[in-house]
Order: sequence, then C-alpha cells, then structure tokens
Amino acid sequence: MIYLALLRGVNVGGKNKVEMSRLKTAFEGHGLTRVRTYINSGNVIFADNRRRPARLTTLLEETIAHEFGFPVPVLVRDIEVMRKTAKAIPPSWRDDSTMRCYVMFLWKEVDDPAVLDGLAIKEDIDDVKYVPGAIIWRVDRDVLTRSGMTKLTSDALYRSMTIRSANTVRKLVDLMAQTEES
Repeated sequence: MIYLALLRGVNVGGKNKVEMSRLKTAFEGHGLTRVRTYINSGNVIFADNRRRPARLTTLLEETIAHEFGFPVPVLVRDIEVMRKTAKAIPPSWRDDSTMRCYVMFLWKEVDDPAVLDGLAIKEDIDDVKYVPGAIIWRVDRDVLTRSGMTKLTSDALYRSMTIRSANTVRKLVDLMAQTEES
C-alpha cells in the first residue's frame, strides 16, 4: 500500500528543523520502502504492506522523536483517501496569485462535518467545504485580510490539523501514483 505521512509543524519559521534526507533514511530504517519526500514541509510518501495506518503513525512519531529529539504529530493517509481528497477540490480552486486554497487535514478526534460550525467562515468571502478527513478552504487574495482563514491560527482546532496548499495536495497525489506504478 502507498501512504503519505503528513508531519505537522516542521521547518516553519526556523523551528522543529527536520532534514528531509535524514527523515527518509530513518523511515527506510524501519522497513518502509519506496520512500520519497516532497518539499521541506514534511511530506513523506512510502510503501508498506505489513502495518495498518494507526501502527504506522505511532512508529513514525516515535522514529521522528528519537531521530530529531522533539515530538512531531504525524497523519498517515493512504493513496485512495488522498485521491478522494484531491478530487474534492474543485478544479478552479488553486493556490496562485489570485487566490489561496488550502487543505486542512484533520486528526480523527475532530474529523466531523460539524467542525465547520466552529470556524469563522465569512459567507461572502470564504468558500469552505468539508470532506472526510479534511477541510478545503478557498479565498480570493484581494479579500484575504477579511477572510475567516486569517483567524484560524488562534482557534483551538488549529492544533488538530496540518495544512497544505491545494497545489501541494494535487502534486502529492501525482507522486503517490508514480510511486504505486514503480
């Protein structure tokens, strides 16, 4: 099975520095195969046919804490879940010079459609949708400062998610498919 490990809060603002080549080696040291990283924000694609996602999550969190000396929350998603998430992003939603579009991957304890009720979504500015395991949020850049998205970091929910741009999510799914074919 092809998986993606999404690390939360690494290499952001000079904190929690995780070197991707060292991370790749650590994953391989636990028998994970076809390991590859994508950009420096903690995205690791790998194959494993022996362990379930919950066990992989524990293994990876323990590995990272041992290797780098600090805890890093990890979400593990398989290729089918990632394909469904990417497919749920409307094709016109992207992260570019005209708009921001993020996918906020949720930890299971907050993964529920009702999570949207607690967010500061501004109906005339924000386009937000829930899909199992994630929130997809799009806003035009010219109104970004008025968006509820800017309040997200002060929300308690923020600690129970890890965020990637829509562009990154699409690229990760492409890379996972390439890994599956190799």
